[in-house]
Amino acid sequence: MDFSDSPAEAEFRARLRGWLADNNPGLPASSTSDEYWAGQAAWHQALYDAGFFGMSWPVEIGGHGLPSVYEAIVDDELATAGAPPRPSLGYLVQGILHHGSEGIRRRLLPGIVNGRDRWCQGFSEPEAGSDLASLRTTAVRDGEDYVITGHKVWTSYSDAADWCLVLARTDPGVPPHKGISAFRVSMRQPGVQQQPLRMINGITREFGEVLFDGARAPAADMIGEPGEGWRLAMTVVSHEREPGELGYVARYRKAVKELAALVAGSPDDYGPEQRRELAWAMVESEMLRQHVCRRLSDRLDGSSGGPEGSVDKLLMTQVEQCVGHAALSVGGAAADDDTWLKLYLYSRAQSVMGGTSQIQRNLVATRILGLPAS
Repeated sequence: MDFSDSPAEAEFRARLRGWLADNNPGLPASSTSDEYWAGQAAWHQALYDAGFFGMSWPVEIGGHGLPSVYEAIVDDELATAGAPPRPSLGYLVQGILHHGSEGIRRRLLPGIVNGRDRWCQGFSEPEAGSDLASLRTTAVRDGEDYVITGHKVWTSYSDAADWCLVLARTDPGVPPHKGISAFRVSMRQPGVQQQPLRMINGITREFGEVLFDGARAPAADMIGEPGEGWRLAMTVVSHEREPGELGYVARYRKAVKELAALVAGSPDDYGPEQRRELAWAMVESEMLRQHVCRRLSDRLDGSSGGPEGSVDKLLMTQVEQCVGHAALSVGGAAADDDTWLKLYLYSRAQSVMGGTSQIQRNLVATRILGLPAS
C-alpha cells in the first residue's frame, strides 16, 4: 500500500495547512471541558464553509464527492496543527444515506453536513444499552404523526440539538429486532424534556438524557420503512465504531503531541516510567493511524462497514486508554491544570460507550471467526 500523496492530494494538504495557520480555534484538549463542546458548532461550520468538511460524501447532499483519503488528510493536518478533530457526524450521515428515501436524503442531509442543523442520537435507554433491541420507547400512529413516549440516555449533544434520530418500537407484536422504526424528532417541542448528565471528568455538555412524553414526529419523517430501524441502527453503529469515521486518530495524536511537548520542555521532571507510558501512547496512536489508512484503502476498493467495525472499536478502546494512562502519568500531577486527569477519566468510558468491549469480542468471535454463539 502506498500512503504518499498524489499531486492533487498534496495541493489539498498544503491549502488546508495554510488555512489552519489562520483559523485554528485554539479549543482545549478534546472532551476535557464544556468550552470544547460549546465550540463544536462554530468549528463544524468553519470547516464546511472553507471546503474542508464532508470530503467523501455525495455532492448532492453538500459533500465533495472525493475519495475517502481526503478525510484522512483532514484528520492528519488537524492533529498536526493541534486543532480539534472534525465533528463526529459520519455515522448519522451513513445511516440516512443507506436507509432513507431519496426525498429524506435530500431534505435532511444537507443541513447535517453543513452544520446548520444540530442533531443528537436517541438510541440507548436506561435498560437498553448494549442490548439495544430491548428498547421500550414507543411510537404510536396518530393520523399523520407518530406519538413518541419513552426515555433515552447518553444522548450525545442533546442540549444543543434541533433534531434527534430516535429509535422507537412501532410494532410490539413481532420479535424485538423487527418491531423498531427510526424517526427524526424535533427537540424543540413541549413533549421533549432534556437534562444534562454530569460526567466523572466534569463535562455536562457532551451527553444528556431525554424524556419523550407525547412528542410528535410526522410520519413523513420516518427514516426507512416501518420496522427497518434495527437495520439502520446496525449501519449507524458499524460506522460509529470506526475510528476514521469519528476522527479519533486526530484526537489521540493531538493529545500525544501535547504530552510530548511537556516532556521536551522539562525533561528532568519526568522519569523512566513516565517516558515509557508516553512512548507506548505514541506507538499505539501511530498503530491506529496506520490501521485507519488500511481501512480507507479497503473503502477505495469498495469495501465498507460490516462486523470489522468491532475490531476497530476494540483497537480504538485500547489506544484511548493507553493515551489516557500516559496523560495521567505525564500530565496528571500538575497542580494547576486538571486537563490530563480529565482526559484519563474520560478514557475509562471507552470500553463501555458505543457497545461494550465484551459485546465487540462476541461479535468478532461469531461474525468474523465463525465460532459458535454458545
